[in-house]
Amino acid sequence: MMQKPDLFGFFYICHLKGEMMPELPEVETAVNGVSPYLTGFVIEKIVVRNSKLRWEVSPQLTQIAQQKVTALSRRAKYLIIHTTQGFIIGHLGMSGSVRIVAHDSPIEKHDHLDIVMNNGKLLRYNDPRRFGAWLWTETLEDFHLFATLGPEPLSEEFNAQYLFKKSRKKTTTLKSFLMDNRVVVGVGNIYANESLFLCGLYPAKPARTLTKMQAETLVQTIKQELTRAIQQGGTTLKDFLQPDGKPGYFAQELQVYGRKGEPCPKCGTKIESSVIGQRNSFFCPTCQPKNYCRNSKKFIGF
Repeated sequence: MMQKPDLFGFFYICHLKGEMMPELPEVETAVNGVSPYLTGFVIEKIVVRNSKLRWEVSPQLTQIAQQKVTALSRRAKYLIIHTTQGFIIGHLGMSGSVRIVAHDSPIEKHDHLDIVMNNGKLLRYNDPRRFGAWLWTETLEDFHLFATLGPEPLSEEFNAQYLFKKSRKKTTTLKSFLMDNRVVVGVGNIYANESLFLCGLYPAKPARTLTKMQAETLVQTIKQELTRAIQQGGTTLKDFLQPDGKPGYFAQELQVYGRKGEPCPKCGTKIESSVIGQRNSFFCPTCQPKNYCRNSKKFIGF
């Protein structure tokens, strides 16, 4: 049984059952929660118990000592710890968790890495499936994993003109298109489902059929939904907790995600689900009509 952390409720990701992957609001909540216990303090050492994760833990991390943490930030799903000499890049993968505990907290199974601070606390990383990563880079500009990432969804760069242009000639489904980190980062399964419902767009609609007006509405809705989710501490479906140990409350605001068979909040039609891009998708067949002519292989009515 995992000991309950004293400061940071762990954030755990279950892909196969709960499908809860850490997207922008959840990672942003984590960054905001741990930042007060890291920023301005000095890293005494980093203890690596198991370096064999998705990628080998950067050997430079075990050599870090007496480096001050100047800031914490997020890029896509990555947690970034800024230090006086470089950047520690963390990714929680599919089953990872981070929590703040005291130096003398007992080590639990699958606790692979500790970032030990000079304030009596440490950031502990736990990952049963070992699909996360902890890496080091001296500059963010040259970090290879960031090279192909699209813009942040809350940035000015992510706008209707950009989305419409990117969608041209894309034969993939609209939902898969929105979840492609090369197009835009951080719009995961939950927020893609919710945004498409609010815009009345069928999730399996080909991305290339998106109109300029739909792109405008979709961008505004995505920004709105992500902002609301951040304000409410993310979405708790299974094991995600805020830094104070409380659940994220945005789950109470979900309109269609995880509500198969329930009445649509707009029209009362039963919510349906299907698998799109290997992920469960939820939609209202009335509010999000297919409007698809199989013979002509074109969407109509848009």
